[in-house]
Amino acid sequence: MCGICGIYSRNGKTADTELLRKMTELVRHRGPDDEGYCLINTRQGKAVAASGRDTIPELQSVHPQLPVEFEADLALGFRRLSILDLSPLGHQPMSSAEGDCHIVFNGEIYNYLELKSELESLGCVFRTHTDTEVILQSYRIWGTDCLRRFNGMWAFALYDARERLLFCSRDRYGIKPFYYTVDDNSFCFGSEIKQLLECPLNKELNYPMLWRSMKINALLAYGEETFFRHIKALRSGHYLIIKNNRIKTFEYDTWKPESFEQSRLSFDEAVEQYRSIFLDSVKLQMRSDVEVGSCLSGGMDSSAIVCTATGHTDKPFQTFSSYYDEDKALDERKWIKLVAEQTHAVSHLVSPSPDKTIEWFESATRYNDLPVGAGFVSQYAVMQMAKQKGVKVLLDGQGSDELTAGYNHAFYRYFADLMRQGKLMQMDRQMHAYFKGKPAGKVLSAIPKILMSALLPENLLYNIEFSFYRFEPFSDSFHKHTYEQLDSRKELLAEIKNLPASRLSNFLYNMMHSTSIQTLLHYEDRMAMAHGVESRVPFLDHRLVELAFSLPSAYKINPPFGKYVHREAMQGIIPQEIYERKDKAIFSTPFYSGWMKGKLSEYISDIFASEEFKQRGIYNLPIIRQKWKAFKNGSKADGEMLFNILALEVWFRTFRQ
Repeated sequence: MCGICGIYSRNGKTADTELLRKMTELVRHRGPDDEGYCLINTRQGKAVAASGRDTIPELQSVHPQLPVEFEADLALGFRRLSILDLSPLGHQPMSSAEGDCHIVFNGEIYNYLELKSELESLGCVFRTHTDTEVILQSYRIWGTDCLRRFNGMWAFALYDARERLLFCSRDRYGIKPFYYTVDDNSFCFGSEIKQLLECPLNKELNYPMLWRSMKINALLAYGEETFFRHIKALRSGHYLIIKNNRIKTFEYDTWKPESFEQSRLSFDEAVEQYRSIFLDSVKLQMRSDVEVGSCLSGGMDSSAIVCTATGHTDKPFQTFSSYYDEDKALDERKWIKLVAEQTHAVSHLVSPSPDKTIEWFESATRYNDLPVGAGFVSQYAVMQMAKQKGVKVLLDGQGSDELTAGYNHAFYRYFADLMRQGKLMQMDRQMHAYFKGKPAGKVLSAIPKILMSALLPENLLYNIEFSFYRFEPFSDSFHKHTYEQLDSRKELLAEIKNLPASRLSNFLYNMMHSTSIQTLLHYEDRMAMAHGVESRVPFLDHRLVELAFSLPSAYKINPPFGKYVHREAMQGIIPQEIYERKDKAIFSTPFYSGWMKGKLSEYISDIFASEEFKQRGIYNLPIIRQKWKAFKNGSKADGEMLFNILALEVWFRTFRQ
């Protein structure tokens, strides 16, 4: 839902409203339904609303067109995707009835009805049926503590004229984006990086960020850093206050490692509680004044969402899926059909071609603000299809793998914990269950990974992966610039934390904060919003996250199964055949398995051979040529890194020329 931006002048000068208009226009795709502005003179405590060319007709005559003759040192811009209260009352920026608080908000507060009822009991009067007004009233009653009461996804900026402060916040897990840049003259913020590139700032590249994201795919979004040194991301679970020209950042969602794995629930009780929260999460996230559908693969997560969501609508529930004939591991139609038959959902299928990949590569990169991942064409196609079918909201299954250990590397940490605890017989028995039927090569390669997981801290494991897993794509000149921007090499992966907790909990914590979900949510938001679609993720309900981290490791991994508590909680909700599946594929495309050696080979070769690529000055050209030639000749290695190089070069051509 929506795109936001703002300019806060720190030197007392009038904010540049033409710049604000450009920043707002750049996220028109995030909010095609409406446009609005609020200009605030913080010294006088006065504010005026303004309209733009896409402002709804009912307000065009009420609010003057930007630019407005008004000396504002704070200017807020907004693009609306109408989801709740479709009337003009849902227009933003929104001001409190008293006129002393003003907000731009992107996201959804799913428990807004419950909060609204509580606030009404405290004397609050509401003029709209929006969750935006609930945020305003919650802040007026509870201050910044209101954040802990919200169940949802959000990025907002709220100006409080009473305290003369700007309050900016991002949701607990970074589902919705918030970027900013600050200097002596101004503080500028926006939903997307491209908006801030319009601001008068030093656009110097962040070389360590480029290096990380190329060597480890899951580090595309990383703490507060971006690909530009002077553009920052507000961290998930944090808020920012500007008062008296001072900027301070605070963490409101504090994780306590001492509480990890300390639950005393029995396994059956944990399953029941997990299921109960999940069902309620889907119920809450079905709240909408427009149609809600869902992405659907053949796995447990999206299947469970669809099987639950269909019970909360009286319309035929629409699902959207991608598949590929040329790679059977990426063809889930058999399982999708089972879910559709059980739920009577309307199933929409799309199979993007390599030609579409070339057609969409640059536009997807522009929407993404960053190099795209190999799965971009699937997401792009699915979201495009949802838009064509008139579905504005999609539920998606991100998050459960990070909560309940759905990745192979989680098993290595689990076995490492058993080794460190001296539970060798249990370890031997469960390793046999996990590796049963797997090729000998996979078993042999896993042993050193388990040993390293037992002996080495988490950040060192990632440093080893960074150094040895993939070939080095960059030149000596690039490395020189990188080290000039680093105080020491240790800082390169400083976001990877070593907590006083089990190896498995360390792994999952970092997956939530640094190495997985942040990047996946970035892709999710950008590809959905590129088509004016809001994506919601029921498994990232904070109640479910908190429960999952409190549960013992044995509730998450019970070889041969990971996601043990999750799997048992989904039994009876999803078709039995899907519950019993052991072969779920990843959400991806046939880039490595076919396209890069086939129909995309000439496209990639042309880019790698181009003068523009050669003159970029950052690539290790001899090794890239060598690896690309070997890959085309049949090597199965290095496909991911070669794709990363391609994606980075397309990004350079899109954003740096």
